[in-house]
Amino acid sequence: MKKLLLKQKQVLFFVIAGGLSAVLEIGFFKLFSVYIPKIFSGEPDFHGIHFPLSNIFSTSCGIISNYFFSIWFVFERGKHSKKREFTYFIGISIVSTVMSLTFFQVFFNGVFKDNLDLGFFVFSPEMMSKISAIVLVSILNYSVKKRWIFN
Repeated sequence: MKKLLLKQKQVLFFVIAGGLSAVLEIGFFKLFSVYIPKIFSGEPDFHGIHFPLSNIFSTSCGIISNYFFSIWFVFERGKHSKKREFTYFIGISIVSTVMSLTFFQVFFNGVFKDNLDLGFFVFSPEMMSKISAIVLVSILNYSVKKRWIFN
């Protein structure tokens, strides 16, 4: 019973840590997607890739914050040294970033075409695409990080 409660607590903390990281990532994406096009005019559509720098920079901020949230609140130290643990975490995060960027492009180009007006807040297609990509990749991240990094 104690093991089950501990597992559920870990999942809850993973969701909270992931949520905080996602909020930071989405906030940075909004910031970058507004200001980077002022410097680099091709940012909104760079050879068919929408907001590539904003995605990469915001995802990097999300990854770094998620690493620290994960080691502080979610997982116990694993069998690896801190250096190796961080290297594995970054390696898996790079794969996750590629997946996230791919999902973003699929959602932006094929799923979300119009703004979503909730009355009190309006979600743009790029924000809905970013949020959806984060949710999909987060599910995979938990199991991979739990099994291979923080085991």
